[in-house]
Amino acid sequence: MTDSAMTIVVAAPKRTMPSLSPLETYLAETGAAIVSRDSCPVPTTLDDRRSCQLWRISASENQLSRSRLAAIGDEQKIDINLQSSEQRLRAYRLAVFDMDSTLIACEVIDLLAERAGVGEQVAAITERAMRGEIDFDQSFIERVGLLSGLSSAVLDELLSSLPFVEGGRELMLSLRSLGIKTVIVSGGFDFFASHVAAVLGMDGYLANTLAIADDKLTGEAVFPIVNADTKRERLLSLVGELGVTAEESIAVGDGANDLKMLSAAGLGVAFHAKPIVRAQADYRVSHTGLDSLLYFLGHRGELAQ
Repeated sequence: MTDSAMTIVVAAPKRTMPSLSPLETYLAETGAAIVSRDSCPVPTTLDDRRSCQLWRISASENQLSRSRLAAIGDEQKIDINLQSSEQRLRAYRLAVFDMDSTLIACEVIDLLAERAGVGEQVAAITERAMRGEIDFDQSFIERVGLLSGLSSAVLDELLSSLPFVEGGRELMLSLRSLGIKTVIVSGGFDFFASHVAAVLGMDGYLANTLAIADDKLTGEAVFPIVNADTKRERLLSLVGELGVTAEESIAVGDGANDLKMLSAAGLGVAFHAKPIVRAQADYRVSHTGLDSLLYFLGHRGELAQ
C-alpha cells in the first residue's frame, strides 16, 4: 500500500498538552513522516481543561497500530486516535449513544440497588455483564428481580441528581448545529433516558421499561429487553429511516453489550470503556470527555466549536 495522508488526533484533559516525545519516537520507528502539527479548536466552556492537536502524517493505515497509539496515550493519560482522510471528511448524519456510564457518570440500576439494600450484589452482576462475562438478558432479569418492592418515589429522587458526563452538552449542541440526529439506545431504563435526552436536547431514545405496581417496582423484566442485538438493530433502523448509510453513523458506548452497535457504525467509539470494548473498538476515548468526539469530525467539527 502506498503512503497516504492520515491524521492522529491527540486530546488531553488539561489546558497544556503533556510531552508527546513517546509518540514522536513511535512514528520514527515505524517510518511515518510527520507532515504538520496543529492545535485543534476546543469548546470555549472547556478551554481551561482541554487541549487538542492534529498531527497529519504520511503513512499507510496498516503501518501504525491503533492499540499501540492508545497505549502511548494511556501512559500520558491522554487520548490518541488514528483517522484516515476518508473518515475525517465523511459527513455523518446520525449519532447513537449508550446512556449509563456514557452520557451519565453512573449505572442507574446500581443506584437503585443501593436504595433497595442490594447494592453490592447488583453492582457485581452489572460489572460482569459489562465485561461480557455473562449473558446480558439473564443478568438484567436477575438485577431487576432484586429491585422488587423498592418505592417508585426513589426514581424521582435519583432523577434530580444524575451526574452528566463532561463534554456531553457541548457535544450535543455541536452535533445539532451540524444537522446530526442524536439518539439514546440504552440497556438502562426509559424513565431516565427520556430525562437525559430532554436535558441534552437529543432527538429520541430507546430503553427498557421499569414495571411498577402500587407505587413499587415489581421486580419483573419487561420484554423485549434492549440488549446488544437490539442496539445494533435500532442503529440500522435509524439509518434506514434517515436514508443514509451505516458508514454515516456514529455509535458510542462503554460495555460489552455496545460492541455490535459500535461495529455496525462508520465511527464506533469506546468511551471510558471496559477492556473488552477498548480492545475491539477502532476509536477509544478514555481520558477526556464526550467533547472529544468533535475532534473526529474533521472540518465540520472545527466549524462547530
